[in-house]
Amino acid sequence: MPREIITLECTEARKEGKPVSRYMSSRNKKTQTERVEKKKYNPHLKRHTIHKEIK
Repeated sequence: MPREIITLECTEARKEGKPVSRYMSSRNKKTQTERVEKKKYNPHLKRHTIHKEIK
């Protein structure tokens, strides 16, 4: 199966000393070979931030 479950983690929360927010998502390994970045809502910072894929 080409679909893979990934975890997205907030990039700005650690800089500000707040708890990180994480989201689960999926990607197609054959079409997306790089790590995924999405703009998602962080409830601790109360705004949308960039979330990057972690391993």
